Amino acid sequence: MKIASHDIYTHPLPADHRFPMLKYELIPAQLLREGIITPWQLFAPEPVTEETILLTHTVEYWHKLRDQTLDPREQRKIGFPQSPALTLREMVITQGTIDISLHALDHGIGFNVAGGTHHAFADHGEGFCLLNDFAVAANYLLHRQRIKQALVIDLDVHQGNGTAALFAGNPHVYTFSMHGAHNYPFHKETSDWDIPLADGMDNGTYLQLLEEALPVLINRVKPDLVFYLSGVDILETDKFGKLKVTQQGCLERDEMVFHSLKKHHIPCAVAMGGGYSTHIRDIVNAHCNTFKAGIRIYG
Repeated sequence: MKIASHDIYTHPLPADHRFPMLKYELIPAQLLREGIITPWQLFAPEPVTEETILLTHTVEYWHKLRDQTLDPREQRKIGFPQSPALTLREMVITQGTIDISLHALDHGIGFNVAGGTHHAFADHGEGFCLLNDFAVAANYLLHRQRIKQALVIDLDVHQGNGTAALFAGNPHVYTFSMHGAHNYPFHKETSDWDIPLADGMDNGTYLQLLEEALPVLINRVKPDLVFYLSGVDILETDKFGKLKVTQQGCLERDEMVFHSLKKHHIPCAVAMGGGYSTHIRDIVNAHCNTFKAGIRIYG
């Protein structure tokens, strides 16, 4: 079991910024404290190469990130002020997802403490996402002929619009998204399969929809690898999620995904995605539950 984690994941932001950067420090610390993982399971990725980035993102956009030439409107759309450290952070996160994907192919499952940057498009970033780590990893593995078919299971409360757009019409990557119908992004892209969720949806309805979808997905796609985005902004405590899923419901979601994939011997690369609960402990506990479920089921 290998887990991508790096000090650079916790990027300094203004004190009043709504993005909970501290979680990237607290998640591995809590897993270590509880004895769920050992220090040797954590590894610090290197930055992804330009060659690999350009399998997914345009040269013009990558040069803006590299050379710090995003204009103010582009920075506002992303939600972070540009800096060399921020670009380097995204490069490290992206390589982390490539590394844990390769590990999953050999050992069943791999985790990235960050990642799931599904709002990044080929030519621009938005929604706290600069590079689309799942898309870069999928294209890398396809390019290297390590896989022939990938499936993205995106269970963040926000649609993976960048991922959907990047793989529109691509038969080698199937995109599935269960997301808030009336939540960001307000202009939705078209995934291969979208399930829009009504505001206020509770555990029972949410889990039933997922339980019905998973066997259809597996039989339809027959993936060599699944990229699982396990966002915890579905929680009832989330400031922006608009759903009513409890901590237990979120855990059962993760267990359902992992049991379904393990039953069919499908490797899984897991990235954490979003979470904006008022109390950071709710975010961290839910993310840690994802690790616990994956380690228990794939272990």
